[in-house]
Amino acid sequence: MKTKFFSIVTLLICSAMICFAVITDLTGKWTGTVKIQDGNDFPLTYVFKTDGNNLTGSLQSPQGELPITDGKINGSNFSFKLDFNGTPIVNTGKYYGDSIAIEAEINGNKLHTVLKRTNN
Repeated sequence: MKTKFFSIVTLLICSAMICFAVITDLTGKWTGTVKIQDGNDFPLTYVFKTDGNNLTGSLQSPQGELPITDGKINGSNFSFKLDFNGTPIVNTGKYYGDSIAIEAEINGNKLHTVLKRTNN
C-alpha cells in the first residue's frame, strides 16, 4: 500500500514539474496583428527569450524594434514593458501553449492581441 501511494505521489510531482516547464516556454518568435483605432490591423512580431522567471526580447513592427524591459514570468502569466518614445507601456499576457494573448493600454486605449508561435 505504501509503495502504491509513493508511486502515485511521485507521478503527480513529475507531472506537475513537466507542466510547469511547458507553461513557461515563451522563448521564440510570436506573430500576429492588433486592431488599432482606425480599424486597420497592425502587424506585430515578438521575439522572447527566457531565463528562469525573467523575460527579455523585443517587439518588431513596421515602425522599428523596441526592447522588452522588466519582463517577468509567473506560471502561465507574464508581463513586460515597452518604451515607446519615452512612455513606458505595460503589457500583460497569458501563455496557452500554441498561442499567447497580450493586453496593453496606450493613451487610455486598451489593445488585445493573440499571437501564434512561428518557426522562422
